[in-house]
Amino acid sequence: MAVKKDLSIEYLGVMCENPFFLSSSPVAGNYDMVAKAFETGWGGVFFKTIGIFVADECSPRFDQNNKAGVPWIGFKNMEQISDKPTEQNFEFIYRLKKDYPDKVVVASVMGSNEDEWRELGKMAEQAGADMIECNFSCPQMTSHEMGSDVGTNLELVEKYSRAISSVTKLPVIAKMTPNITVMEPAAIAAIKGGAKGISAINTVKSITNLDYENLTAMPVVDGKSSISGYSGTAVKPIGLRFIANLASCPDLKGIPLSGIGGIETWNDCLDYMLVGARNVQVTTAVMQYGYEIVKDMINGMSHFMDERGIDDISELVGLALPNIVPAEDLNRDFKVIPKIDQKKCVGCGRCYVSCYDAAHQAIDWDSKKRKPSIDDEKCVGCHLCLNVCPVKDCILPGEIKWKEGRKQKEVKIKENYL
Repeated sequence: MAVKKDLSIEYLGVMCENPFFLSSSPVAGNYDMVAKAFETGWGGVFFKTIGIFVADECSPRFDQNNKAGVPWIGFKNMEQISDKPTEQNFEFIYRLKKDYPDKVVVASVMGSNEDEWRELGKMAEQAGADMIECNFSCPQMTSHEMGSDVGTNLELVEKYSRAISSVTKLPVIAKMTPNITVMEPAAIAAIKGGAKGISAINTVKSITNLDYENLTAMPVVDGKSSISGYSGTAVKPIGLRFIANLASCPDLKGIPLSGIGGIETWNDCLDYMLVGARNVQVTTAVMQYGYEIVKDMINGMSHFMDERGIDDISELVGLALPNIVPAEDLNRDFKVIPKIDQKKCVGCGRCYVSCYDAAHQAIDWDSKKRKPSIDDEKCVGCHLCLNVCPVKDCILPGEIKWKEGRKQKEVKIKENYL
């Protein structure tokens, strides 16, 4: 049964129809593409990054990683910012706001010096954009004055944020690079320079595959290749980590966050919101499945909210953060012994092999019956067996055993792994 919920949410003073946005990338590169996305149901767009510099692209420029027949676990992209003239891109933004006034259009821009940042800020406002995103993070630019090389330089992040903020009344968002050990200082520098929000993450510098024919990385461009950005499902854990860190930083308290990285389904969107994002941006999944995936996001989020009795989607923002604590604050007084449902067990032996070769040799194997059993004395409760078992709910958390001398108390454990 269809469920309709109000998914609208405020972001930097702008009311968004829903939190689902296209990210600044090939999926948001001209009027027709974005118009189609808006008609499909996307709440907004971070338009493909516009610069004074017009990109001269290589061919081919994409590659992907897969595993066990599953396509596109990870995706490599060597494309730079827009290869269209600056004026044409801002004309696209002007037309989009005129034709879709209720949709949110963010102008993503990138300059190579303060004058360019100021010029781009003025043009974005004149075009009618709702917000401006400063791309301090693209990892495959051909100039060290642009992209992720800027995003790792706190002085430049602050300087460029101040330059563009000085010429516009529009909210400025700084897009951060994950190619940095700690993101908080760069984000703080952007806010100090006048930015009002943070987007994270851009793509991760990578080499995906090697080509044995030309002895280079993929994709092959005239026998050569280059390190460039990695996206897709594989980078979601990295994106979640950075968003959670930013949301938990006292110096960034109250700064609205936009989550990016590995988002394909409504569950992914929910995960980013639970760790602090007020909206999410999507590229790689659209490349794979098209704009229609937003319908799953809308439907899935609506059902989740309905089941939980939630009417305001903003209630989800940061809800998981209090339960994500430093490692030293975890309760280490007990271990949870897994239990094996012998009726569901298919006798594949994967739990036994993994435990014996990579854990604590705590699973015994009956070779005649092809059945595993757990040795409670050897088991440390790591749950490697649960994670390698191919049968859902065959291995689940079982008995809680307290370490010697530790005080017992009520313990919360996860029981539903469907």
